[in-house]
Amino acid sequence: MKRLRLLLLKDVTNVDTNFITENIRIRHQMAARGSRYRCPSCNSFSSVNVDKIFDGRLLFSCSKCNVCALVPKDADVDSLDSAYLEFLNLYDNGRIANNTELQAIMRQERILRPSSEIRRLLERSNDGTRNKLLKEVLFSQKDYVVEYRLIQDSDTKLGSILDELPVDDRIISAMSRKGIKHIYEFQKQSINRILLGIDTVIVAPTASGKTEAFCIPILQKISEYLDSSSSHLNTNQITYTTKSQVSAIFLYPTKALSRDQLPKIREFAENVGIRVGIFDGDTSLDERNRILSSPPEVVITNFDVLHYHLWHRTEFSHLLRSSKFLVVDEAHTYTGVFGANVHYIVKRLERLCTNRLQIIAASATLPNATEFCKALFGREIEVIQGEGRKGKINFVMLFPSLHSYRSLVLDLVKRTTAGGHKTIAFSNSHLGSELLSFYLSRQGIKIKVHRAGLLSSVRKVVEQSFKDGHLKAISATPTLELGMDIGDVNAVVSGIVPINRLKQRFGRAARRGQEGYAFLALGNDPISQYYSSHPDDYFADQEQLYTDPSNPFVQEYQVLAMACDKPISKSELYSNINGNSSIGNNVNNTIQKLVAKDLIKISANGRLFVPNFKKAYCILNEYSIRGIGTTIDILFNKKIVGERSLPQAIEELHENAIYFLSGRRYQVKKLHYNPQHTEEPHYAELTSIPDDYPYYTRAMVDEWPSILEIYEQKRVFEIEVKYCSLKIKKKVVGYTNIEIGQEVTQGRKVMLPEPVEFEFITKGFVFMAPRPIEILKDANDEDYTEMSGYHASEHVLIEGSSMITGGASQDMGGVSLGSSGLIFIHDGSIGGNGASKALYDRFDAAIRRALRIIMECPCKSESGCPRCTYSYRCGNNNEYLHKAAAIEILNKAVLGHQTQIDLEIQAERALV
Repeated sequence: MKRLRLLLLKDVTNVDTNFITENIRIRHQMAARGSRYRCPSCNSFSSVNVDKIFDGRLLFSCSKCNVCALVPKDADVDSLDSAYLEFLNLYDNGRIANNTELQAIMRQERILRPSSEIRRLLERSNDGTRNKLLKEVLFSQKDYVVEYRLIQDSDTKLGSILDELPVDDRIISAMSRKGIKHIYEFQKQSINRILLGIDTVIVAPTASGKTEAFCIPILQKISEYLDSSSSHLNTNQITYTTKSQVSAIFLYPTKALSRDQLPKIREFAENVGIRVGIFDGDTSLDERNRILSSPPEVVITNFDVLHYHLWHRTEFSHLLRSSKFLVVDEAHTYTGVFGANVHYIVKRLERLCTNRLQIIAASATLPNATEFCKALFGREIEVIQGEGRKGKINFVMLFPSLHSYRSLVLDLVKRTTAGGHKTIAFSNSHLGSELLSFYLSRQGIKIKVHRAGLLSSVRKVVEQSFKDGHLKAISATPTLELGMDIGDVNAVVSGIVPINRLKQRFGRAARRGQEGYAFLALGNDPISQYYSSHPDDYFADQEQLYTDPSNPFVQEYQVLAMACDKPISKSELYSNINGNSSIGNNVNNTIQKLVAKDLIKISANGRLFVPNFKKAYCILNEYSIRGIGTTIDILFNKKIVGERSLPQAIEELHENAIYFLSGRRYQVKKLHYNPQHTEEPHYAELTSIPDDYPYYTRAMVDEWPSILEIYEQKRVFEIEVKYCSLKIKKKVVGYTNIEIGQEVTQGRKVMLPEPVEFEFITKGFVFMAPRPIEILKDANDEDYTEMSGYHASEHVLIEGSSMITGGASQDMGGVSLGSSGLIFIHDGSIGGNGASKALYDRFDAAIRRALRIIMECPCKSESGCPRCTYSYRCGNNNEYLHKAAAIEILNKAVLGHQTQIDLEIQAERALV
């Protein structure tokens, strides 16, 4: 009878008679034809629209008579037709609503915000109610408007007029020609501290004048040195002069940023007779020779070049030994493994320099600047906080309540570009940036991808096209957060990141004093669900940057490089009153390991550790300071088009994986990787696929952790937690096909004939979770319920802690060992990157946040949903999840339930 009624009420023009037998096929056919249902109230054909709400419910509404109803999601029913039948049943039983009643329900459940409240938000801006773009976005009736703010910095405190600066008149003249009459207070403080020789880190917004704050005093000091050393000694009519020397090294994280900053630095320097040169991988041979024969006083380069030339003992490395100043701009980029390498490269440079190096760092976003810089540079550094950017930003925080996160971002970019606004859309992953470009390109939007892993020549073309105005939109990863000038940016669309990182991103907009837009798109994830209800917490949570110089693998490579720079004397190992080494802690143990591997030898007199150059060169030539381990080259038509590092590479480049590159999809034809044959080249071959190929892929992963060494332990509430060294056995056993256009966290599983395996050592922590005893009393399958509760807890602890740890969740992995209660959370990088330590240090706050996220999520599904228990990085296809069990586990933890780690427990399986 229900089937008959469905056929009578539905507009069946051109409808396949077998539509009810295949749910996915039905959805595709309906989408293709734009077919809609008839209304049971006014009997209008094709008048009933269907929208999916964030918690899985479906909203049926008639466009003619405005009757509507919310249909609960039924785990056993995946058909829109079946949901439509439920809508009819609600109508028959008088449980239907009109549009006014539905609006009240949606306001109550925070699905849509009342128009009156949105208008009041817009009144915060003088012209907000007249702003076409803002009105389109805020009144779209597709998203919950969490927050709107007009961000306009208060007048930054001026420090002094130029004539009061204790610097050369020629520098003041150069500033005057640029239209500068006053400097800001933070610039004044920075100039004074640097002139006094104090190590300084300057933290101020993008485009606020940080470069001037460190350039002016450094150029002043170099100028004084040149004036004193250029005194001519006239003896018997012979004139003696001093040969030029490098006095300052300016380090930037990318070559493009170095070239972007060069004109600004050179403009000041040339006014006082100081030469500036760039020496990196893009420097021409002629320019290199000029720098080597007549060194400039200021050299601009990067840590990769510094590392290479130091251990190769090149002529360039010898020029750097006279340096007095080391400037590290964009210091916040040196986190994790990269930061650990930078820590040792700075120490290596210090031991070679004939002068004490004064360190000056700068960043637009460094909340824990004191702690982070001490870890990065191994010394105390004074922090100068500043403001100074101009322009005003219309900031909007949106929660996608009636469509998906991806639909929200697509809609925002389409609206901004349609209004003529040059737009950067930031994603937090390679896949996210590629998918966004892929979808927008299919909808006719001219957009290009800018991310790490692409060839630098490709990124340069994108940057120049955007700067010239030929390209209106870029889909970017954090590569474009840096201060490089790519022309006017009117709008920024961003996925969720900590507030200080977001400020760095929307600092891109309105850099030249104009009005700009910053849209924060909350997503289908636990932390977005939380912030949609607690926006004030978003503005309060600050990113805590992290790095781990004690990474044993980084230390091993870097100490070997240090010995290649210059043999290490035994006296260097214990050179201060604390008995610690000036070249790094635990270096003695590392040297012994290198001696045992025949990579370092003891000199004949027993006083020096010298490298075995032949073996050392083979190892160091394969080493990247931006990551540890083997790199997998990506080939298409026998040409290298990119690369990925292990262990992440085996998840993205296994056989038949769909790989995104510059907005296009390719399939991995074959992965040439054998961990037993490290001397063989490792690469993945890509092949083309049709534009209408319906899927992309996500790897299915098994991980098994084992503890090697316990570093420290504590109790959080009454849960025992141990931070330790771990060995992770990682295995890609298959993949899931995710349908293009369907924003889901589960897909059709395909098992690989031969698993791809990788084993690595890292750092992390382990704890024993409380048992969900109450839930188990009513469980049909106790083992399944218990292991699913632990797995869900692990997910929400990692994903929900993201802002507490400064977005570190993307650098971590997690494993729950079956029904044992043991949960491991570890760094995703070989040797460790500091991310899990950041979570370990704040684990109490993470547990509280996780409990609030999962309890406040309105979903009724046993397994939870993408906004509470699911993780897009789950290696088990988001299976084995139990929301109620996870709530009991986390609640018991907060209430002080005591647990003890028992490593003798046998676990039947690992859930990733």
